Amino acid sequence: MAAVIKPGWSKPSSILFASEIPANEKAFAFALAQATEFGADLILFHAYDTLVVTAADPSGIRFYDYAAAARIEADSLEPLARRVRDAGLRCEIVVRPGLPAEQILAFLREREFDRVVMGTHSPGPIGKLLVGSVAEAVLRTARVPVYIVGPDVVDGDSRRFATRTILCAVSMQEASHIVAEFAADLAAQHRAQLVLQHVIRPQDRHEVLASRTMEQIEADLFGLVPIELLGKITLKTIVVPGDPTEELLYQSHAQKADLIVLGAQGASAFAAITRHGVVYKVLAHAHCPVITLSPAVLAESGIHVARHASEVYMAGVF
Repeated sequence: MAAVIKPGWSKPSSILFASEIPANEKAFAFALAQATEFGADLILFHAYDTLVVTAADPSGIRFYDYAAAARIEADSLEPLARRVRDAGLRCEIVVRPGLPAEQILAFLREREFDRVVMGTHSPGPIGKLLVGSVAEAVLRTARVPVYIVGPDVVDGDSRRFATRTILCAVSMQEASHIVAEFAADLAAQHRAQLVLQHVIRPQDRHEVLASRTMEQIEADLFGLVPIELLGKITLKTIVVPGDPTEELLYQSHAQKADLIVLGAQGASAFAAITRHGVVYKVLAHAHCPVITLSPAVLAESGIHVARHASEVYMAGVF
């Protein structure tokens, strides 16, 4: 099956902003900037699990007023919708009762979207090692790229939300071809520099390097990008030994990245349960947004996503 990158993934015409109430203002600003750049429709979606209780029955029996709850939730998003419409873009507010992650994923199955934008925070006693459970469920399951604005992301308004440098984590796995091609397509759309980074874990160094040098592997990484895109972008490759998370975060600062691209495959049960995989730590600490490709996205692109119980994390995957 030939791998296929959908045009809308890098140049979206419809964007779903999954919102909390009150809304994550920083995440919304990124969503609005992307919709403005591409002239995309922006749908504001919110799922609520609380209900408005109204004592309207003459007998005094209290009951749940679903319609009232929906109106209140929708009214809370109306100021955001006005800002979208003031920018000359089409906007729709959709609110539904239910668990947020389930409702977001259900809505994505019902409607055609090119991208999901959402914010995340770091709940729980171990703080920044965790990401919100809603964001986790969506980025691991959604069939479109998910653009995450983490708690440490610098406000994009200071640089007018420009995407000048994209850092993409890759490995020697098959899925890296799709991840790198998607990142290259993004770079072409934004006229940005693309940096492909492959981090070799210390325990894998002997096997990966074999008789090759890191410079040779850096040259090999150029082969991850289709020839037709090589002529449209400025490409840089980096191969280093070390911890994937630490090296990825370091290079995101060193390269002044405006966006990090990660793919997802082969996460172990341990990594999923503890959320200690690369993507979770990167989301918690990255100074720029992260866009992820889930196993479902990779599968639709023609990649068979295998899961190996021994894997905890590797560069470019979680």
